[in-house]
Amino acid sequence: MPNPAKLVIADDHPLFRVALTQTIAQHNRDDSQILEASDISALQDICQREDNIQLVLLDLHIPGAKGLSGLIYLVNNFPQIPVMMISANDGDDIIGKAISQGAAGFLSKSAEPAEIARALDVVKMGDIYLPPHCNVDLQALDEVEDTDISQLMSQLTPQQFKVAVMLAEGLLNKQIAYELNVTEATVKAHVTEIFRKLGVSSRTQAVLMISQLDIQAPSLS
Repeated sequence: MPNPAKLVIADDHPLFRVALTQTIAQHNRDDSQILEASDISALQDICQREDNIQLVLLDLHIPGAKGLSGLIYLVNNFPQIPVMMISANDGDDIIGKAISQGAAGFLSKSAEPAEIARALDVVKMGDIYLPPHCNVDLQALDEVEDTDISQLMSQLTPQQFKVAVMLAEGLLNKQIAYELNVTEATVKAHVTEIFRKLGVSSRTQAVLMISQLDIQAPSLS
């Protein structure tokens, strides 16, 4: 029996995942199986465990990632899986950065069901989807300034990636060890490798570098 195609919704808001799942199910003509992830760690596990993933819908501000770092990780570790970013932050500058870093499209969280269906069709056909209001010129799109950082981040293993994001969030080694259920010595070893791969010599330098990929979350008010 053939393995069914899969689509992954990666967002930390359960109600949004439910609404998006329902919308996709109503317009999904190929009966893809829909999987859900509430943080970057769960998404990593799914991508490593499952095959035949047609598309990942990735929240720009998903927990466990720093701005575009989640996209960068997926593009470099699972290049066969298209990634479409989802966010209420849908300005042309943010969309342009996401596309420059390898996103297959960008979907606003305010998109109507018909637009969501159209976006899925476009990306599944191998094209890049941009929202109707977007004025980004794909042919003229320049590489963003943080390309070098992106290439360095792409060298990190899944566990090093988790540690690096926690470093950027200000967690101490003992806190990271607790969160990942590993020893402090293991965290120190990961930190040493992160420094080497990023070409930095201190925690502060690493945090500043990773934080350049961050994008401010939209206000909830």
